[in-house]
Amino acid sequence: MSKSPKYYVVWRGRQPGIYATWAECFAQINGFSGSSHKAFNSRELAEEAFRSQRDEFVARHPELYASSEGGHDQQQSRFPIAGEPAPDSYAVDAACSGNPGPLEYRCVEVATRAELFRQGPFPNGASNIGEFLAIVHALALFKKRGINAAIYSDSTNAISWVHQKTCRTKLVRDEENAPLFELIGRAEAWLRSNDYDSPVLKWETEAWGENPADFGRKG
Repeated sequence: MSKSPKYYVVWRGRQPGIYATWAECFAQINGFSGSSHKAFNSRELAEEAFRSQRDEFVARHPELYASSEGGHDQQQSRFPIAGEPAPDSYAVDAACSGNPGPLEYRCVEVATRAELFRQGPFPNGASNIGEFLAIVHALALFKKRGINAAIYSDSTNAISWVHQKTCRTKLVRDEENAPLFELIGRAEAWLRSNDYDSPVLKWETEAWGENPADFGRKG
């Protein structure tokens, strides 16, 4: 049985509006101070809500605020610390045996754990480089295929590098890892010449458990 569609109103966020998916809504409110949003079961109600001030709409429809609706009905966004990963999202992770060492990275669909891509192993790599490359690989693939979905990584360094459009690794380049550095250069060039809609977010391990893209080689 299919679920009824949801419409997400963002009153306060990066770009106020009505969004058809939680991932699109979340991209507007994540990290935005004082964000205000709500999910609705009909387009008509969402449009009425968006035309109104939030407090005015609440006063007209108190029944809609009598109980929480799955954690997506907060004036201040507490997601993702309280809540769950965005639906239809993806996660990336890297595995490196040693520092430096053989490096692999991959991307999986969060809900199904289905692998979208896997690259490596590359000699003399480092895990943060793998996470950085995995994020950019996913962004480029999503743009090519017209996918707009959240991408999760548990590497704050890699996420920061993506936002800065520069891989700030301290790894020393040598003959063996030269192909890896060529990939880094291509990834940086892509970031500097492309815009993208998919939000790049931190995977909250303490709240949600292990990253779904983890290679399972710890310990």
